[in-house]
This record gives sequence, C-alpha cells and structure tokens, in this order.
Amino acid sequence: MPHPAIVKDNVAVITGGASGIGFAAALAFARDGMKVCIADVDQVRLADAATRLSSVTSATHVMTFAIDVSKTEGVTELERAVRERFGGTDILMNNAGIQPGSTLFGEPDNWQRIIDVNMWGIINGSRIFAPNMIARGRAGLIINTGSKQGITTPPGDPAYNVSKAGVKAFTEALQYELRNTADCRITAHLLIPGFVFTGLTAKGRTEKPAGAWTAEQTVNFMLARLEDGDFYILCPDNDVPRALDEKRMLWAAGDIVENRPPLSRWHPDYADAFARFVKGE
Repeated sequence: MPHPAIVKDNVAVITGGASGIGFAAALAFARDGMKVCIADVDQVRLADAATRLSSVTSATHVMTFAIDVSKTEGVTELERAVRERFGGTDILMNNAGIQPGSTLFGEPDNWQRIIDVNMWGIINGSRIFAPNMIARGRAGLIINTGSKQGITTPPGDPAYNVSKAGVKAFTEALQYELRNTADCRITAHLLIPGFVFTGLTAKGRTEKPAGAWTAEQTVNFMLARLEDGDFYILCPDNDVPRALDEKRMLWAAGDIVENRPPLSRWHPDYADAFARFVKGE
C-alpha cells in the first residue's frame, strides 16, 4: 500500500525538480494524481519539465518555481506560493544539489557554493516547510537527498562529501525532532542514492553506464522503501551489491573505533585487511 501521504490531490514539492531524480519523483507523484510543484534554478528546464508533467496530469496540477535553495528568502516565498496555489504541502523532497568537483585547497567560492546548495538548501527547506506541514495535522513526508559519499567519504571531492555528511546528520536530527513533536504526523527520510545516471553525473556521456541506475529506478526503490517506513533509503547499484556498501560503511566507522588512519580503506597499507573484511574473514 502506498504511503498515506502519496494520494490523489495531495501536494508534493520537489526542489531540483526539473531533471534527474527530482523530475522522476515529480512524474511518479503526478501519475498518482498528486498536485506537484517543481522548483529549480534553471527556468528553461522548468518550462520543459512542466510540459512533460502536463502529459500525465492536468496542467492545473503542475506548478513551477524558479529558486536558489541556498537563499532563505527564496525558500520562504516558495512555501508561501505553494500554500496560496494548492493549500499547503504534504510531501517535501529537498533534492536540489550540485557536484562541480572540489579540491581541499581549491577556490573557497566553490566550497561555499557546494555547501550552500547541497546542505543549506536542505536545512532551509526543512526548517521553513515543516512548521506548516505539521500544523496541517496530516500524514506527510520530508525526503532529503543525501549520498553514499556523505557516509563513506571517499577521497577526491571533499566539499561534496562534507555537504552530504551534513545532510545525513541534519536529517537524523530532523526525524528525532519530528517524532518528539506532539501531534506531528510528518516523518523525515534520508534518500541515499548510489551511481545514478543524471545530468549531474553524466560528465559528457550520452549513454547510461551499465553500473548506473536510472533516475526512475531510484525513485521506484524510494517509493517501495517509504511504504515500509525506512528512514535510511540506501539504494544499491547495478555493480555494487548492498553488502559491499554496508562493509564500506562499517569499515569507515571502524577507523574511529580501531584508531586507524582516516580513510584507511583507501590506504595501500590496509588494502589486504579491507579485502579480508569485505569477504568476512
């Protein structure tokens, strides 16, 4: 049975909703008869996405909003506009994100922008939307898009890892707050995609790599896990079994417990030990 928030005429708001995982979610919600607001920084993609959504639902059930989610005033205006148009929000999917790449001692403006969009965008959305969602007294969802990189923190893109680690910590705190709020029927969930072939990850490729999931596969998995009430929605990859993801995460925690060097699983001195750990030896 679908989650009680995913029903006809309920309202879903998706940031980063004009493409990728966000658009796939908007399409799935629209097909379920929901009213959908897609918010994105790219107005051209917004217009195209609205046209595509209107092919599966009434155009009156589709709303677009141009926004920079890192700006508090913009998110505040988005929340107000959705209330005026549709009466309120039942599902908020904080999905907007960027990954331009980063180096530890690279340009500070690049770091600032990544953290502003990926982490502050989710903080802004959750803090601004949640109070009125709670006040509606209806079942609802706040879904925040994280990343496996925010948990396993592989070397190579530190700003992105930091931003997504922050999303994990924030979403855990958000769910704790919601479940301890009287009469609150809103729950938070952390979507943890793996390798998904979207504009964010294509990097010039026009065909999906065999190991990647599509955005639609990711959303279908998310919806199935929401039905079961999962908080951590850990998506597998075509070429990385869940068991390997779990081993990487457990080893990462073990760096602290065992007092190993940070990111030891990528250090040649620990290659054999990590391989044995993955095999369960």
